[in-house]
Amino acid sequence: MGISGEDNKLSEMVRDFLESDSSFISAYNYNKNSSDQPRPLEIIHHHHLSLQEILENVTEAETEILGKIMSYWREEAAGMKMEPKELRKWMVSRLRMDGYDASLCKTSSAHSSSDKYKFRGDYEYIDVMMKSSESEREQLRVIVDTDLRSQFEVARPTEAYKELSSFLPCIFVGTEHRLHTIISLLCEAAKQSLKESGLHVPPWRKATYMQSKWLSQNCNKIIPFSPL
Repeated sequence: MGISGEDNKLSEMVRDFLESDSSFISAYNYNKNSSDQPRPLEIIHHHHLSLQEILENVTEAETEILGKIMSYWREEAAGMKMEPKELRKWMVSRLRMDGYDASLCKTSSAHSSSDKYKFRGDYEYIDVMMKSSESEREQLRVIVDTDLRSQFEVARPTEAYKELSSFLPCIFVGTEHRLHTIISLLCEAAKQSLKESGLHVPPWRKATYMQSKWLSQNCNKIIPFSPL
């Protein structure tokens, strides 16, 4: 069977992910002391600093899951030819074999929904429930998304927005709080980019809509069966 364009895209994402060497920042190394590249607006510069801080300030749980996913890929997945959906199932199976409470999460909502600021359609990602370091009784939800960066693509992006969004990792591993903060920051920057390009800000680029992809209560958890 030939390798599809989606497979090639996925391979490129994983290569970027592995080259990041355990960092949540992807291919670009941001040097805040550099004066070579002019910053068009102070607010964009602030966004860069904020996003860098958000991505670098990781918890032990996030680092642990990220390390597991990297090791799975290095050990076995690199030689496999799997569609993104099958890769997510395979990752969940491997996590469960290692004792993690992992599942696939599918966010679904009817296309006839009256709330235009809520996600409509289907979206799938990985969910891992971890013990909180603050309390044994509490659980920490870690989200794994294998294609986060593409979710923030906008039409005719400004150079400032393209640079900012390039900081996003292709494969994201993080808590709900971290993802919520990233969404708020990127949606604000996307709004500015669209306005500077003379474009209307569509409902599906609003923070509320984007947050409902990953943070909605209407999430169906699935434990896939996968013979390993």
